[in-house]
Amino acid sequence: MTIDLKSVRLNLSLMATLVWALTPAAGRAQSTHQLYKWVDEQGVTHYGDRVPPEYVNQEQHIINGHGIETARIDPPKSPEQLAAEEQKKLDAEQKASRDRNLLNTYSTVTEIERLRDQRLALVSDQIKVTTQFLEILNARLKKLTATSMRFKPYSDDPKAPPMSDEIAEDLVHTANDIRTQQDNLREKHSEEANMRQQFASDIARFKELKGIP
Repeated sequence: MTIDLKSVRLNLSLMATLVWALTPAAGRAQSTHQLYKWVDEQGVTHYGDRVPPEYVNQEQHIINGHGIETARIDPPKSPEQLAAEEQKKLDAEQKASRDRNLLNTYSTVTEIERLRDQRLALVSDQIKVTTQFLEILNARLKKLTATSMRFKPYSDDPKAPPMSDEIAEDLVHTANDIRTQQDNLREKHSEEANMRQQFASDIARFKELKGIP
């Protein structure tokens, strides 16, 4: 005959709890005595006056003398859970700080819109200047490229002279300047888009805080 040790252990544990609860001594002390309930790695539920050291880091339940669960002890939180809670707390603090700054800095939506327009105008002017500079650089590169075609190694004329170091350096420097200004232009367009989005968010939140439809 096969004996289910898991069932036997569970039944013995439950029987021990019932015997304890039905004894006269237990009846006189049930108001103060309490038991801990935990589950082992095999899924068997246990009861006792204290939790074994190997199970202190898992969920536990506290049961009073009447067999009623009075409290639950949650297992320690993982590093990931603690990090998520900390991030949530930080986000809430940043949101509260942003709300205070909005209310302390502006009194009307018009003030926010005025500042938005001023800053966007500055970025727009920078975009125009960079665009104009790029046009100049591109025209210069086009001219240098046309000039380089008269020299080796770009010319098909076997009698063409070699390109001078000055022209070669101008070609390299001009091409590098164009790439730099193209990067600057992309950054300015990104800055402009982010600024519009940020001000739109600030205006929406300000209206919400002020109860403005």
